[in-house]
Amino acid sequence: MTSHTVIVLAGGLGRPAAVSLPPGVTVIAADSGAEHALELGLHVDLAVGDFDSVSPSTLAAIERAGARIERHPAEKDRSDLELALVAALALDPVRIVVLGGVEGRLDHLFGELLLLAADAFSTVSVDAQLGTAAVHVVRGERVLAGAPGELLSLFAVHGPATGVVGEGLVYPLRRELLLPGSTRGLSNVFAAPEVRLGLESGVVLALRPDGRL
Repeated sequence: MTSHTVIVLAGGLGRPAAVSLPPGVTVIAADSGAEHALELGLHVDLAVGDFDSVSPSTLAAIERAGARIERHPAEKDRSDLELALVAALALDPVRIVVLGGVEGRLDHLFGELLLLAADAFSTVSVDAQLGTAAVHVVRGERVLAGAPGELLSLFAVHGPATGVVGEGLVYPLRRELLLPGSTRGLSNVFAAPEVRLGLESGVVLALRPDGRL
């Protein structure tokens, strides 16, 4: 049976902002993401990781509540978040939503952002709430809801993004080319309650620094 939305709780420092979630979602915690899940009042269905940063009491509590525990060795080639995203993908969801903080190590945060846009997850819609910022992975076409005056930055990742269209922006995009490493899409602004983004090819991370999913 297809699970329409899977929530993945990333570990690390900083509590995720509370978001409005549809009923009946599946919740996967990546290591200490289990702590965040309990703080947000979410029932954990699956916990994944080497569990080097989650308290034994939290792990025991979610296991008593029915969570399945998937243990991995500390020396591994993939992060706990990547393992959790792979587990989420195996559930054949329509959408994956990652919840996490932005405090702690910069290399972890940078790796998380690149991971969200990885080709491995190109078959599903991927969004994230990282601290106070909303992140949307854009392939093809997406419509984002926001508020006039809200900031929106667009970054091409993993290669060029061609034919980029942005409607409902103060600075519209008309079949633009966005290149990785460029700030061409930095600090645009919602001109309307909705922004329509479209790409001919490539993948773009749309970041709303003060956004909510």
